[in-house]
Amino acid sequence: MSENVSHEKKGFVEYANGPSLEEINGGIKVPKDWGFWKTLFAYSGPGALVAVGYMDPGNWATSITGGQNFGYLLMSVILISSLIAMLLQYMAAKLGIVSQMDLAQAIRSRTSKTLGVVLWIMTELAIMATDIAEVIGGAIALYLLFHIPLILAVFLTVFDVLLLLLLTKVGFRKIEAIVVCLILVILVVFIYEVVLSNPDWFGAIKGLVPVERTFSSSNPVAGMTPLSGALGIIGATVMPHNLYLHSAIAQTRAIDHNDEEDVARTVRFATWDSNIQLTFAFFVNALLLIMGVAVFKTGAVQDTSFFGLFDALNNTKMLSNPILIGVAKSGILSTLFAVALLASGQNSTITGTLSGQVIMEGFINLKVPLWARRLITRLISVVPVLICVALTAGESTLKQHAAINDLIENSQIFLAFALPFSMLPLLMMTNSAQEMGGRFKNRLWVNILGWISVIVLIYLNAINMQPAVAGFFSDNPTAAQNAEAGVIANIINVVIILLLIWTLVELYLGNRRLKNR
Repeated sequence: MSENVSHEKKGFVEYANGPSLEEINGGIKVPKDWGFWKTLFAYSGPGALVAVGYMDPGNWATSITGGQNFGYLLMSVILISSLIAMLLQYMAAKLGIVSQMDLAQAIRSRTSKTLGVVLWIMTELAIMATDIAEVIGGAIALYLLFHIPLILAVFLTVFDVLLLLLLTKVGFRKIEAIVVCLILVILVVFIYEVVLSNPDWFGAIKGLVPVERTFSSSNPVAGMTPLSGALGIIGATVMPHNLYLHSAIAQTRAIDHNDEEDVARTVRFATWDSNIQLTFAFFVNALLLIMGVAVFKTGAVQDTSFFGLFDALNNTKMLSNPILIGVAKSGILSTLFAVALLASGQNSTITGTLSGQVIMEGFINLKVPLWARRLITRLISVVPVLICVALTAGESTLKQHAAINDLIENSQIFLAFALPFSMLPLLMMTNSAQEMGGRFKNRLWVNILGWISVIVLIYLNAINMQPAVAGFFSDNPTAAQNAEAGVIANIINVVIILLLIWTLVELYLGNRRLKNR
C-alpha cells in the first residue's frame, strides 16, 4: 500500500509523500537465478546498518558497567534483548517489503495528525538520546587517541556531518560495505582483548540463564540495581529508531510486487541478513560485558567510564592475568579500545541520520537535506553533554567521569521507555491481513512472543521508574527524596499508559477504516 510520489519544493524544506528514502528505494537489483550464497550476499547490508545500533557507545557503557557491577548476571539480558531484536527487526523488514511503507508511514496512515506529531517528537528524542552516547563516545575517543581537549572534541563530533556528505556520494552499497568493515574492526578488537583475559567461560555461559536477581530493584552497586542495568542494556540494544530504519532500507532491493514469490524471497533473505548481523552484535555486547568482568581485577576499576577503562588498560596493577599485563605494557590494549570506540561512533552517525530522515518524512511529510538534519540533531545532543561537563567542572576527575557515564546510561534507559511506542504499532500492523495479506501476516508464535515482550518491557519500565527518578536526586537518596520520586514516577507512568492506550485505540480504528475501504 505505497503512497503516490509527490514532491513540492519549499526552499530548504521539501514536502515528502513518496516512497521511503526515495533516492535509494528499489535501487539495487538482484537476479532471480543466483544460488543461495550469492543471493544472500546481494541482500546483505541493511542488516549491518541495523546491527550498528546494537553496538554503539551506549551499549559499551551499559554492558561494561553491568559486568563490573554484577559479574555475568546480566548476560541473560543481552541474550534476551538480542532474540527480541531479531524478532522485531524481522517484522520491521517484512512490513517495509510487503506494504511498501516504512513504519512511520504506516503509523501515520492510521492515526490522527496530533498523535503522529506526538510519536514523531518521542522518536526524535530517542534518536537524540542515542546521539548523546555517540557524542560522548566519539569525543572521548578523539581525546584519548589524539589528546584533543574534551570540550573541543565534543564540538568536533559535529563535523562528522562531512563524513556523511562524502558517503552519500559513493552509493548505498558502498555505505553498507564500510559499515560491515567497521563492525569487523570492533568485533576483532574485543575478541582479541577478551581471549587474552582468559575469562570464566563456564560462568559466562551460566549467566545466559536468567535468575530472580537478574531483575532485582534492590541492592544497588555504584548507584545501579540489576533492574536499571538490565533496562539500560535493553534500551541500548533494542532501539526504537532501528525499527523505522529497517522498514525503510529493506526496500532498497528491487522487488516485483506483482510476484508473491519474489516478495517472499526478499523477506526470507532480509531475515537471514538481519539475523546474521544481529548475531554479530550479540557477540560484541557479550564480549563487552565479559570484558567488564574478566579483563580487570574484581573491584579494581573505580572509574568505569570510557576514560577509566582506557587508563585501566594501561595500568598493569588493574589487569587480571600475566598475558594481559605483558600486552598492556605496549599500550596496544588501550589504543585498540579507543579505535573501536571511534569506529562505533562513526558507524552510528550513518544510521542515526538515515533513521531521522525516515521518521521525519513518514510522520510529518517533511524532508530536509541529510547534512542539515545531522547538524541540527547533533548540536542539540551536544547541549546536555556540555551542561554535564560544566556542572562537574569543580568536582574530582572521578566524579566528572562518573557524571558523564551516568548521562550515557540514563539516555539508554529513556530508550527503553520509548520502545513500546514503536513495538505496539509494529505488532498490530504486521498482524493485519489488510496490510500484509494472508501469507505474510504474523504467525501465531511470532505474535505471542511479540506481545509478551512488549508487556514485560512496559512492566519493567513501570517498576524501574521510581528508582530511575530517585537517581536524579542522588546515588543515595533520602527517604523524603524517595517519596517525592515515587509521586513523580506514578505521574509519569500514568502519562505513558494513557499515551499507549491512545496509540492502540487510534491504530485499531485506523485498521478498521482501511479494512472497510
